[in-house]
Order: sequence, then C-alpha cells, then structure tokens
Amino acid sequence: MNINFFRWFNHHQNYAYSFVRIFIGLALFIRGVLFISDPQKLTQLAGSEQNFWMYSYITVVHCVGGFLLTIGLFTRLAALIQIPILLGAVFFVHLSKGFLASGQSLELSVMVLFLLSVFFLFGSGELSVDSKKAHKSN
Repeated sequence: MNINFFRWFNHHQNYAYSFVRIFIGLALFIRGVLFISDPQKLTQLAGSEQNFWMYSYITVVHCVGGFLLTIGLFTRLAALIQIPILLGAVFFVHLSKGFLASGQSLELSVMVLFLLSVFFLFGSGELSVDSKKAHKSN
C-alpha cells in the first residue's frame, strides 16, 4: 500500500477515537428507543415488573446519554451515568449465562462497559461539541 495512506491515518488517528464514541452513543440511544418501543423486553431482562423506576432510569439514560455521547456533549457525564447500568448488565444479567450466550451477551456488555470507562476517563475526542467549546474558550 501507499505509505502516504498510512501517514494520513496516523496523522488523523484521533478521529478513530471519536468514531468509536459516536458508534457507542448511537448504539446506546437505539437500545433506549428499543426499550421504549418494547417495555416487555426490558422487563424480561430485569426479571420483574416491581422495579419500574429502574426500567425508566435505564431507558432515559440510554436515550439521553447515548445522544450526548453521539454528539460529544458532556461526554464524561454521559458515560458516567451509564456505567452503573452496564455494571448491572454484566454482573446481574449476563454473568450467570457466561460467554458466548445467544442474544445480547456478556462479552458485548463488558466491551461497552470498558468503552464507557475510557470515555469517562479520557473525554470525547476531537470530533465533538465538547472539543469545539474548548477551542472557542482558548
């Protein structure tokens, strides 16, 4: 391959970080919309209808937090508020089923939890509203 091709990607590798943030944000937003459109699915995942406040929290946080992650606004906060949901998914929903279970599985939940932790620690990246606000204030 042409060496300039790799040089261009090395120079713009910070965009890859932003693209992963955008992808995870969209995925979480879509998951929240799916929970709104099919509340029985969320009830099945959680095990009972007695915890309606938890279903509402998960749905709202996935929708709002996913949207904020997608555009890169309040990225650390958007990641932080979703981490407890993913911890619950990993330890209380999927861990007992183990790896390679059908459907939304343990490895996917662990990956999303890991990426949310990365975005919480390192912020939004260059292609974000947060980054544009920081550039304007300088």
